[in-house]
Amino acid sequence: MSYLKQKLNQIPALPGIYKMLDSNGQIIYVGKSKCLKKRVQSYFTKSPKQAKIERMVFFIDDVDYIVTDTHLEARLLECQLIKELKPYFNSQMKNDRRYFYLKLAKPGHSHAMSIVLEREDDTFGPFRRKQSVQTMIEVFTHLFPIVQDINHFTFKYHTLPEVMSPEDFFKNRESLSQIFSDEKKMQRLINQLTLCMNKEATQFYYERASHYRDLISGLTYINHVLHDYKQLVTSDILIRIPVRDGQKLFFVSKSNIILKKYFSTLTPAEIYTFFDEGLKTKTKFACKWDEKANTDFQNILFSELQSLPEECILKIL
Repeated sequence: MSYLKQKLNQIPALPGIYKMLDSNGQIIYVGKSKCLKKRVQSYFTKSPKQAKIERMVFFIDDVDYIVTDTHLEARLLECQLIKELKPYFNSQMKNDRRYFYLKLAKPGHSHAMSIVLEREDDTFGPFRRKQSVQTMIEVFTHLFPIVQDINHFTFKYHTLPEVMSPEDFFKNRESLSQIFSDEKKMQRLINQLTLCMNKEATQFYYERASHYRDLISGLTYINHVLHDYKQLVTSDILIRIPVRDGQKLFFVSKSNIILKKYFSTLTPAEIYTFFDEGLKTKTKFACKWDEKANTDFQNILFSELQSLPEECILKIL
């Protein structure tokens, strides 16, 4: 393993992705880091590790890496390679075909909501956290029917779910459609549920309070997926990220990086020229849209945008 130790010492302390290979040259894991040297070497220290990592290290025969200018590019490249290569020891982002949608049933069905694997009429998503959404659906049945009033929703907790009349089913369906379609109404319901949870807890009805907690958790996740990404998927965004010896500009359109360029020095005129070039490039940019796969790339872009200082977001149209 002297060859591997020598290679580990050559890895730079820069952002990028790394690939772990077995003795057959097969890539068994892809990861990313802001500091490749520190991250990769951590696998081979004697410090305690998760059982999965211990098993993986046993099979590592070689390490390869790609340096990137920014952590954003490292995260996006990691996601792309995991989807393409599907390494054995990677779990996240590899099986996006399993991502699912939440479907509102039509009147006459026994269940108001269900999980489906493909987009259909009256569906929302795609989502990744299946257990959280399934729990939310189950708890929801204890509140049905939910009826929309002028400024709030009316509902009552039932220990056992009740069978709804056709009229109540229709009202309940309309309320759910409004809740999942309108961010303000979603937040209004979450606020009402929070009050209910706190009330049940103060009266020592902890099981009922935990049901409200699970429902709030599921709705908060759904609210994030359906509404927090809206600006990202509908806007043109210009991002400036400092790199080792300069700046890098990114032109993002509808959650895709259309153009990126490094500048050793950056002037207002260069920013304007780059943005104009991005606008022209996006009209020629043809991207095959895969809604499920794009979920992970959107999540990466959104989280990176959230972590950047305000001065790095130069323009949003």
